[in-house]
Amino acid sequence: MKPMAIFFVGLFLALPPTSQDEDSEAAVRITIQAFCKAFGEGFVGPADYATEDWNHVNPSGGRDRGREATLETVRGMHQSFLKNTTDTIEDMDIRFATDDVAVGTVTSLMSPYTSPDGVKHGAERDTSGHSSLSSVADAG
Repeated sequence: MKPMAIFFVGLFLALPPTSQDEDSEAAVRITIQAFCKAFGEGFVGPADYATEDWNHVNPSGGRDRGREATLETVRGMHQSFLKNTTDTIEDMDIRFATDDVAVGTVTSLMSPYTSPDGVKHGAERDTSGHSSLSSVADAG
């Protein structure tokens, strides 16, 4: 199982509603990069890239609803078996479903780690869908 396959699905990004232009695409890229940076840092800082209604589906199929619940889960994973694990973006494609909904498809390389069941994972390439819902007007 690829650990990051659905990790990003449901990530609600904190972007103000805008039209589909280069600035909008750049904002989505910056937000996804901020998430990946937080991943590498163990999610220890504030999650400014995510709205309060962040909906997170993890690779094991578990689901967290809300930023605080999601942060509790991902911080727990990054304090244990994912400690010092990084996810490096190799390629990113951004598309807009509507003016305020962007979907980013990201190919990344996750560094080696050992899962809780003792399985050692080498560096693994992953393609994940990064869902961005930016309909919260006061986000940003």
